[in-house]
Amino acid sequence: MLHFEVDRESCTMCGMCVADCPARIIVMAEEGYPSIAVEKESICYRCEHCLAICPPGSISILGLKASDSSLLEGGYPDPAELETLIKGRRSVRRYKPENLDPVLFKHLLEVAWHAPTGVNSRQVRFTVLDDIEKVAQLRDEVMAGLVRLAREGTLLKGKEYYSRFIDLWEKHKVDILFRNAPHLLIASAPKHVACPAQDCLIALSYFELFAQANGVGTLWNGLAKGAINDLLPEIRQRLDIPDDHLFGYVMTFGMPEVHYARTVQHGPAIIHRAL
Repeated sequence: MLHFEVDRESCTMCGMCVADCPARIIVMAEEGYPSIAVEKESICYRCEHCLAICPPGSISILGLKASDSSLLEGGYPDPAELETLIKGRRSVRRYKPENLDPVLFKHLLEVAWHAPTGVNSRQVRFTVLDDIEKVAQLRDEVMAGLVRLAREGTLLKGKEYYSRFIDLWEKHKVDILFRNAPHLLIASAPKHVACPAQDCLIALSYFELFAQANGVGTLWNGLAKGAINDLLPEIRQRLDIPDDHLFGYVMTFGMPEVHYARTVQHGPAIIHRAL
């Protein structure tokens, strides 16, 4: 059930919720208040547009109340500050050997999970390693598996370049794959949803920007993704990533050992103005 409820004392009957409902299932009932017919509840996208758009906060849905949401007016970041965050974002490959505060760790994931998904499926699954020792153990298992593949000569075609990283690990214990990061995040989503790959990448993009706004360094880790998902499927199973999930991407993160002083200068943007 949707539990769509309207506080009649505060509702102004403005109809904004009716006009903004993507599924077009909210109507103004005979009494003049918004309503959703029981037979149409299954059509609801569960997007909460109605809850978000109501000026006085009269609508609750899915057991969620407007009073528990944050007001948007005056809450958005300054555009110049957001621009600095986007332009100043760096791939971090040097980390402090310490865990994030558990409260911050959880908050980063909860906020990132608000990222948009196709058809509002909201099926992105975050697989996380929340302790530096867990990442170290995973690294050791991955490197041992890669060493085995290299010695057997069974590295996949096109993945031979991993041999360089294996060599550095065996000879010098240099960790190119995980960069000694204390934490690891994998985004996956069921293959049957509308756009699982895009959902995962968008969620990680939201995670990265919010993490870096909180002083946390991040790295889009294609090397770890290739090792876990392509070369060593047993590691994927060990991490309990469902077989019916598309493996989106890997992000390693933690408190950075390095701090950058300024933004970089890319561009100009590649722009095609279509007819």
